[in-house]
Amino acid sequence: MIFVTVGSLDPFDRLIKGVDQWIAETSPKEKVFAQIGTGSYAPANCEAVRFLTPGRYREIFQESRLIVSHAGMGTIITALELLKPIIIMPKRANLGEQRNDHQLATVRHFRRSQQIIVAETDEDLSKVLNQSLSSTFADKHNPLDTTNYQPAPSLIQFIREFVS
Repeated sequence: MIFVTVGSLDPFDRLIKGVDQWIAETSPKEKVFAQIGTGSYAPANCEAVRFLTPGRYREIFQESRLIVSHAGMGTIITALELLKPIIIMPKRANLGEQRNDHQLATVRHFRRSQQIIVAETDEDLSKVLNQSLSSTFADKHNPLDTTNYQPAPSLIQFIREFVS
């Protein structure tokens, strides 16, 4: 299964529309399940719910072969924790999706991980989805090597300061 999630705070119709269009164009073999939040776009080509309980969210996350998400820290951390490959597309302030471009900063910090692939734009999303599913990136029979990813010390310091 491919799990698409926008998180619980803000809508991200651009991501949901992009995945819905990709499904219509490619007819993937795998089920796609989307958590769409408060968005106004309802996908026509996959099952979707607005919100999930934390327990159900984690169950679906664990069952999924690939995660597609905004660049939200909660989703990224869960993917890293559960060793799930994830495609992230950042929300952008210039498109009215966020107040600022903090998700672009998140993308810069996590881009080095082999577990994370970035779709910078709507146009990139379909290409990245196809590449991810045709490679060993999302193959659950080839576990991800987590030893290659070392987060930037500045990111670790930032998170420590934020938590404190």
